[in-house]
Amino acid sequence: MMKWTVSMLAAGLMATAAQAADDVTLQLKWVTQAQFAGYYVAKDKGFYDEEGLNVTILPGGPDIAPTQVVAGGGADVVIDWMPSALAAREKGLPLVNIAQPFKSSGMMLTCLKETGITAPEDFKGKTLGVWFFGNEYPFLSWMATLGIPTTGGADGVEVLKQGFNVDPLLQKQAACISTMTYNEYWQVIDAGISADDLVTFKYQDMGVATMEDGLYVLEDNLKDPAFEDKMVRFVRASMKGWKYAEENPDEAAMIVLDNDETGAQTEVHQKRMMGEVAKLTAGSNGALDPADYERTVNTLLAGGSDPVISKAPEGAWTHQITDKALQ
Repeated sequence: MMKWTVSMLAAGLMATAAQAADDVTLQLKWVTQAQFAGYYVAKDKGFYDEEGLNVTILPGGPDIAPTQVVAGGGADVVIDWMPSALAAREKGLPLVNIAQPFKSSGMMLTCLKETGITAPEDFKGKTLGVWFFGNEYPFLSWMATLGIPTTGGADGVEVLKQGFNVDPLLQKQAACISTMTYNEYWQVIDAGISADDLVTFKYQDMGVATMEDGLYVLEDNLKDPAFEDKMVRFVRASMKGWKYAEENPDEAAMIVLDNDETGAQTEVHQKRMMGEVAKLTAGSNGALDPADYERTVNTLLAGGSDPVISKAPEGAWTHQITDKALQ
């Protein structure tokens, strides 16, 4: 009878623990892919479970803006690029960066060598594909730094508003297009263009990189001790997932594939993507480096005649969560 009672008690405690798991909803910036491997790994490997969290990961897409999702209460925490988050903050949505898993930028311009472009000064007179929706500001800042107008002409560049594909380069509508080191660049390669026929310019190397893929929450929520505690556990488990993904890239890629309900991703592409993403998360323990933040702000403030932010933000990031998560 005693054994039965102990067993029943143990089962009851386990059930209570399961019921007590705190719900966290994460909104991704884009579709399910290795760009977000650390979160899928943390869920698959039970790192969130170990922290008493029940995490729901919502894929993004071209019609999903993380800032709008969190503003509408559809997520507790979102992944976004800092230019978008700071622009939203200046417009009245009080987003705060609580962690920065990506240390480096993966954005670059990929150009056809046949156009004669070998250095940034060769951009003059060319058409360049640029992503918008907040992703154009590093480019505009870079051109402003170079003194190259973005209004066309022999001494300027013609800006082509690029969709989320590489068609303008393949169809030779643009001399260069925006690509990520882990995604669109490889789409160009897969389309049959040799790496030897391409010239790339990484924003990170040009000194105009802005921070990508940070974790953001609403400022008021951080005043709630229960919410703060959930985010501490979430960030701790997520960074554990990221470091596991860095050390086990092929396994991480397969975990991502297992979570891709669309079936659109391929093993080859995801393994390659994970290898490149690992280079961007390397060196980050999750805490935002203030120097990286300042560089991003300065780049955005220098963004030509229509900068993404008009003044340096206040309170846009905090170590409140990572200081506790990384203890």
